Amino acid sequence: MKTSRMSTASFTSPHFAATNAGIDILDKGGTAIEAMVAAAASIAVNYPHMNGLGGDGFWLISEPEKPPIAINAAGVAAKAADLSFYDGLSSIPSSGPKAALTMAGAVSGWQKALEISDSWQKNKSLSLLLGHAIEQAQSGVKVTQSMCDASHKTFENMSSSAAFAQFLSDGKPLSKGELIKLPLLSKTLTKLVENGLSDFYQGEVAAQLAHDLCAAGSPIQLQDFHDYQAEVVEPLNVKVSKGKLYNLPAPTQGIASLIILALYDLLQHHVTDDLSHAHLLIECTKQAFIQRNKYLTDPSRLDIALNELLDQASIKAMADNISMTSAAPWPHAAAKGDTVWMGACDNQGRMVSYIQSLYWEFGSGVVSPSTGIVWNNRGTSFSLEKNSLGQLAPGLQPFHTLNPAFAELNDGRRIAYGTMGGEGQPQTQAATITRYVYQNMPLQDAFSKGRWLLGRTWGENSHNLKLECDIGEDIESRLVNMGHDVVSVPAKSEIMGHSGAVVLHTDGTCEATTDPRSDGKAIVQSVDT
Repeated sequence: MKTSRMSTASFTSPHFAATNAGIDILDKGGTAIEAMVAAAASIAVNYPHMNGLGGDGFWLISEPEKPPIAINAAGVAAKAADLSFYDGLSSIPSSGPKAALTMAGAVSGWQKALEISDSWQKNKSLSLLLGHAIEQAQSGVKVTQSMCDASHKTFENMSSSAAFAQFLSDGKPLSKGELIKLPLLSKTLTKLVENGLSDFYQGEVAAQLAHDLCAAGSPIQLQDFHDYQAEVVEPLNVKVSKGKLYNLPAPTQGIASLIILALYDLLQHHVTDDLSHAHLLIECTKQAFIQRNKYLTDPSRLDIALNELLDQASIKAMADNISMTSAAPWPHAAAKGDTVWMGACDNQGRMVSYIQSLYWEFGSGVVSPSTGIVWNNRGTSFSLEKNSLGQLAPGLQPFHTLNPAFAELNDGRRIAYGTMGGEGQPQTQAATITRYVYQNMPLQDAFSKGRWLLGRTWGENSHNLKLECDIGEDIESRLVNMGHDVVSVPAKSEIMGHSGAVVLHTDGTCEATTDPRSDGKAIVQSVDT
């Protein structure tokens, strides 16, 4: 007879309902992947302005004693989405049907991840995994401040669409605390339970979505659904003095996140206080973004192996451009983004770092009237300029800010970590992980303490350096004196992103945190193995 033992499992997300969905699956003996799928469906319902079935996803999956693997579930441009489709335009619109030009990869990513989970142990039923989301969409979810703000911001641009009415309150912007129901989305999720996740691309749901997108004026057609499949890919990695760091390859900005931390590791001896810590990471960010913008594109268009940017000679050359006493000039065209990051660890030590996104608030604003699914606008990252690095072409993936992260430390700790926030993602990852790993700050403090943001995140359109006011007036004034273009923002500002982490210690215990800037929740509890 098998003797049971108790172990810990954990889950963190930027919305408490998604965390509850994930931890429930872990309590029932599910894998970290199964818990993540349950939470991904739940947060699509509870944070519909940030992510959903009409968006994309990226996975980093780690088993003990094995190299992590990644899943690229980013959509590709439709076959009809070529330069001629946008004749007469200088850029792709940020919303509307012409912005809905890339396939939604998230559900295919769920499916691909569950195939991996099933190789660990037989998967639990889809009715269990999607049950929380189905019930939440049917009974209704409370509007958070985040959703309220997004509703007011997008109202003028998106409220005229009849199908968008499900995200309004009697034709008006949403108010915090009110209840909204999403019965169409509940019905669609139920259909995926009945027919399988492949129905999103091959079956009835695919046909409904293709019809609705075509009717709206999107270039996406049914064949685009049939042809799409998420891919297992090898993550990028870099060795630093504290261990090994992992992130996603192209088309994500994972390379930027790794460059920042590799540069910091090389120059960490210059850090003596909060001022030098912030300044160094800001300057590392500039160097990383220069390289990112120079090379990053669809994987098929890369003219360099991205790992070359992480070798010692490359990192040393970038480090030579960094001054500890003055700020480098920074005119920079920044990227937008609206995203959720979530992390999980199951009772066998299997861990997941996951990001799911629509891109901007409510994506393209195009809502399928038969399924309730809002479509992403990630394709607006493409350029209409011929021969440019990001030139639009059918079948290619646009640039993605999304980059879930993972670390294996020399002391045996394993960490799934990440954040939402467009340009802020690599910066917040660097701030939080250096505080926790290099400065030995308690996990919650590392993620709660005042942060900064160079450039743009969702909701902002500027290239300056934003500092949360609780970072300290002295640090702000000294950064200004060093040449930084500083703007103060309120403490715990949502523009700084919703970050989080799950840590598995060598004794088998977990630690988890979520960001006070979100509506999130982190749970660590004992589960029966």
